[in-house]
Amino acid sequence: MNRNPSLQELLLITGALADASRVRLLLALRGGELCVCQLLGLLKLAPSTVSKHMSILHQAGLVAASKRGKWVYYALVGRGASPVARKAVAWLIAAAAATREIEADARRLKTVNRTSRDTLCQCYR
Repeated sequence: MNRNPSLQELLLITGALADASRVRLLLALRGGELCVCQLLGLLKLAPSTVSKHMSILHQAGLVAASKRGKWVYYALVGRGASPVARKAVAWLIAAAAATREIEADARRLKTVNRTSRDTLCQCYR
């Protein structure tokens, strides 16, 4: 089925990508699913701020969310997402992946990922 995007879908996507923190969060998911605590550890933002950013990315169809127990895990959208969302994510990865900030985030995320999730999430219980 070849579905044309609605203007509303385009505006949700472009609005979601119009914030540096949301772009950083989205690109952090390139390596796979992350717990919200890992995202908090990466950006050092308040939990409510990260939750709001992730909610906007989710509403735009750019990330998938799954709740397991008390924690929410996020991943980039897959094949079930709209073609526009998949193209937007692919474009963003290609366009922004080599920026200094995103490279620094990738290094920081390696450090965060070496810390157990239990330790990361401990302060948010």
